[in-house]
Amino acid sequence: MSIEAVVFDIGNVLIEWNPERVYDAAIGEARRAELFATVDLHGMNERVDLGENFHGQVAALAEAHPDWTAEIMLWHDRWIEMASPEIPRSGRLLRALKARGVPVFALSNFGVETFEIARAHYPVFAEFDALFVSGHLRMAKPDAPIYERLERDTGVAPERLLFTDDRADNIAAAQARGWQVHHFTGPQGLAGRLVAEGLLSEAEAA
Repeated sequence: MSIEAVVFDIGNVLIEWNPERVYDAAIGEARRAELFATVDLHGMNERVDLGENFHGQVAALAEAHPDWTAEIMLWHDRWIEMASPEIPRSGRLLRALKARGVPVFALSNFGVETFEIARAHYPVFAEFDALFVSGHLRMAKPDAPIYERLERDTGVAPERLLFTDDRADNIAAAQARGWQVHHFTGPQGLAGRLVAEGLLSEAEAA
């Protein structure tokens, strides 16, 4: 069945997401490893992705771990560096789809405040026809309700959606609902899939 719309994850699809890289540069790999083993920064980030306040969550974690306060606050103060750089070819593919009249949706685990920071930094965020952001919806991938919400709000049948994400668990959850999927490992692979589906020509996908 032909694809009617393409759904993009954002982190590690349209922009890189690599907090460890920023911490390694700031405090060294060994101390970063100790920090991440001691303090559940990714767990805190998951709460932000579900709609908790970004500054409040980082500050509370810093207060709970006074030996690591300065390091934890880097998550807040240097967040945009962790969510960078842009993956330019992915953005070009998104714009090429729009130019062909193919609807493009975002389905992303993202905090309310952090999404606004990123949206101000990356013009490609304004290109989507619809946004499904976990922090606003207070539901996240790979749980089924956020996929169901996209289906219901867009009116596109599951089998006519093509979803690309870098995480296998998010892909599996979409596939279980009947979506077409592409496990993103780089823009070259996504470009090939879009050409194979007849959504873009080779020239448009270059």
